[in-house]
Amino acid sequence: MENRAYELIALRPEILNARVSPNMTTDEQFQNRTIRPIVKLQNDLLIEVFRNYVAKRKNTFYELSVDLRMAFIENAIQKDMKFRNILKGIVIGQFTVDEYIQYTKNSSSLNKRMMNIVKERLQSNIQLLDLTRAV
Repeated sequence: MENRAYELIALRPEILNARVSPNMTTDEQFQNRTIRPIVKLQNDLLIEVFRNYVAKRKNTFYELSVDLRMAFIENAIQKDMKFRNILKGIVIGQFTVDEYIQYTKNSSSLNKRMMNIVKERLQSNIQLLDLTRAV
């Protein structure tokens, strides 16, 4: 199991502006040390999962303005519990056992942070979510 933890952490990209300091809350430290690198690592998968989500909804996303697309992403993550749980699983599946134990101590707060980061990542990659790439 130690090997799994080492390999998972080794896969994660370094995020230079996601600093961790002692004066941060433990949730903020976990967010910057664990969640942000995992979400960045899983970026391509998250985009593809969202494309599939849109395709199952008859591609109406692609007919929307940029502002409405941003709102669509936010609404999908906030209101569609099945989709939200899929996104959480993509991130949580990359946790080490120790990280998972830490996560379970305050999962509600960490889930909010996690979903905000995933939402921001999808929104910042909105140009990758065009119809020509989805077909």
